[in-house]
Amino acid sequence: MSGKEVVLDIETSNTFQDVGEYAPQKLDVSVIGVYFYETDEYRAYELDELPELWPRLERADRIIGYNTKNFDYPVMNRYYSGDFLTFPSLDILEEIHKALGFRLKLDDVAAASVGHRKSGHGLQAVEWWRQGEKDKVKNYCLDDVRVTKEVYEYGLKYNALAYEDHFGNRKGIPVDFVLRAGESKPINLTMPL
Repeated sequence: MSGKEVVLDIETSNTFQDVGEYAPQKLDVSVIGVYFYETDEYRAYELDELPELWPRLERADRIIGYNTKNFDYPVMNRYYSGDFLTFPSLDILEEIHKALGFRLKLDDVAAASVGHRKSGHGLQAVEWWRQGEKDKVKNYCLDDVRVTKEVYEYGLKYNALAYEDHFGNRKGIPVDFVLRAGESKPINLTMPL
């Protein structure tokens, strides 16, 4: 893993039911949770703190997440002057889909790969946010970041992840998470003039 990689997950303050369709670009961010390898730091950012986060993501060698390209990035792009889809990224779900031809929940991959599940689900986080329980949302989001980081590191170490099939058999998922030279490129959209 590179010293400038970042693991990321977001929570939203509304749901697809609220916006009337599956349209991540219409959802609102409540919290963006990140882990910075460079500083060995977990941090949850609220909306008013996002201007602090963007330059750190722009300097990252790669952003690592689970379903980031189809969910997190379209939501985040509402708040950013560029396009996160152009960032060097490792979307673990995308790699699983390439290997298997179908998608799996992070919870199931984590259980079979690293031996434990997530601490909850995103709809709970939306409810907590609406009830003003911001710390619960931040903790939940950072727990998801921790699980994603563990799954990433497992895949990096073993070139495989795992899941249980419908019969309860543990199955392997071949993956290649190595960051190769030239895959990362600096992006700079938020530099002051």
